[in-house]
Amino acid sequence: MSTAYLESRSTEAAAYGGLVDAIGGIATAVLAIIALTGYAPDMLGAIATLVFGAALLIQGGTLLSEYSSLIFPTGSVASSASTESFAGDGLSAMFLVGASGIVLGILALLGIAAATLIAVAVIAFGAALVLSSGSVRHLYRLQTVSRRASGTQSGNEFMAGEMASGSAGVQLVVGLTAIVLGILSVAGIRPAILTLVALLVLGITVILTGSTVSGMIMSFMRPARSVP
Repeated sequence: MSTAYLESRSTEAAAYGGLVDAIGGIATAVLAIIALTGYAPDMLGAIATLVFGAALLIQGGTLLSEYSSLIFPTGSVASSASTESFAGDGLSAMFLVGASGIVLGILALLGIAAATLIAVAVIAFGAALVLSSGSVRHLYRLQTVSRRASGTQSGNEFMAGEMASGSAGVQLVVGLTAIVLGILSVAGIRPAILTLVALLVLGITVILTGSTVSGMIMSFMRPARSVP
């Protein structure tokens, strides 16, 4: 089986991972909206927390998969730059917080201090988004470096760069917002409403970032012309 085929399959898997991540964001947002209407807010809030934790795990795996293909390319031109950029990413935080969110969601479903655990999970989710806000932008830069090193160029790169920059900014702002809402909830200021609003905003953000990752990866998968 050729190396090019393996790389193509890895990239396709990463693109589909971004789509699955976006679906997780949609599920989180829908559950939060239903809970805000007053229908079983504790149960749906716990389920939304669990789903968002899983979405974070998927997003971390998607980004890690694409980073791996760039850190260890067939030609080692981009390896040093890739390793340097990868070191500053918050992908480990995404994995840890995602797993923690799943655990906290399950405990909340069991009725163990649901309001407090969901609020703590929201704070952790916000912190993970802040720490990993530059991951998509770094991924775009590494893809661009790898593309140019291989002597190919695509007209989709500019659009992908705009998507990556916009996604990073939104993720940073929403992460900070979630941290503030989570802290207010832990302090006892309308925790049921604030945590659900935070989960709604977080879900919408993951829809955006998941779609951005998939769109960016797919744009780099399209045929490119060689640079003379």
